[in-house]
Amino acid sequence: MNHFVPVLSPAVVAVVSGAALANLVGVGERLKPGLRFVAKRVLRTAIVLLGLQIAVPQVLALGWRTVAVVVLATGVTFTLTPLIGRRLGLTPGTSLLVATGVSICGAAAIAAMRESTDDSSDDDAASALSVVVLYGTTAIVLVPLAASWLGLSPTQLGVWAGAAVHEVAQVAAIGAASGVLVTAVTVKLGRVILLAPIVALTSYRRHRHAVAPGQSKRPPVIPLFVAGFLAMVALRSTGLVPDVVTTAIPQVTNVLMAAALFGLGTGIDARILVKGGRALLLGAIATGLVGAVSLAGVMLLV
Repeated sequence: MNHFVPVLSPAVVAVVSGAALANLVGVGERLKPGLRFVAKRVLRTAIVLLGLQIAVPQVLALGWRTVAVVVLATGVTFTLTPLIGRRLGLTPGTSLLVATGVSICGAAAIAAMRESTDDSSDDDAASALSVVVLYGTTAIVLVPLAASWLGLSPTQLGVWAGAAVHEVAQVAAIGAASGVLVTAVTVKLGRVILLAPIVALTSYRRHRHAVAPGQSKRPPVIPLFVAGFLAMVALRSTGLVPDVVTTAIPQVTNVLMAAALFGLGTGIDARILVKGGRALLLGAIATGLVGAVSLAGVMLLV
């Protein structure tokens, strides 16, 4: 499906396929242990390998103004979206995953955050993923049109797309059609780097508050797979990783992530998902927020 509809990332296609299997055919008990394995262990491996796609010097070469736009848009959206979700009456898990998917990097970020916290369900993840698909796909058409109407330069369009649009595949679609592919994808990978500190901080804060007074046990400051992600980013940034590895890693990561998210998708109850109108509203607000903040930053700084 991703081959024929490139704007749908393999990760999103995998979740939808898993959900379709579970809700239309059903998953036998014999398959469930294996699906749980790929949804946890394989997912963590895929996120670690994702770090090998990111070289910090390439991101920093964009300049401090672009980095500031990315950090500001991501930080504001991630902070405000759960607060808005609370006012809309959504569960903390749904609000957190919508915030994560919209502000950072779509399906991969949603899966990583769900794996690191205890209060997010499969249905929370499904609601967040529906937001990523709906509004990220819509942005492929609207962002270039808005950029033309606003008179943005090609560089400004590339930075805005990378800082505002949810999935890497969606950003690449805008970049390829508009001639700003390298800039847009590099900016997007700068957002992906923020996955590690945001997930680590959120995980630590939630587990710390969950520990009863008087208990000495504390969770790790950073989940092991997030530490592995950062280690791979550091390794790639040294320039020592052979080209043959950096060329193959995206394909390997896509396969592992697709397998993991297929397993996640089999736990989704479609009957609950169709009732998620408020989640879509929150997604629209969050998408507008990240788009507006990043656009303001682009027009002022880039």
